Amino acid sequence: MNTYESLQVGDSFSVKRVITAEDVQMFADVSGDDNPIHIDPEFAAQTRFGQPVVHGVLLLGIISKVLGRDFPGAGSIAVSISSKFLRPVPVGSEITVEVRVAEKIDKYGHVRMRVYVYLGKKIAVGGEAVLIPPRENEE
Repeated sequence: MNTYESLQVGDSFSVKRVITAEDVQMFADVSGDDNPIHIDPEFAAQTRFGQPVVHGVLLLGIISKVLGRDFPGAGSIAVSISSKFLRPVPVGSEITVEVRVAEKIDKYGHVRMRVYVYLGKKIAVGGEAVLIPPRENEE
């Protein structure tokens, strides 16, 4: 686990993951967002994307998981996450989630992170998150 004190501007973490049709269906079931662009291959084939695409909010959920479990890790609390969806992620694609420390805000003990979801070498989602990571005296 990383603490506020141990984090440095420029520190980063990345992880790869394949987003399966089962992942997308489970997200649709839990969220109620059963838009056929995500879960119906026949419907999606008739759209500009030509195939089902992953929910953008599912991708944000994976970013949230990285921030809360991987880097900075357990005990981190998100204050905000903002993003732009730059390109669709087809269901079945391998993505890379990358998070990078952009700023430490000493006054509040917060950290501003740049967050990205890559599809190959192209950014599919880009944005930032503000977090409260654990302090050394909280471990």
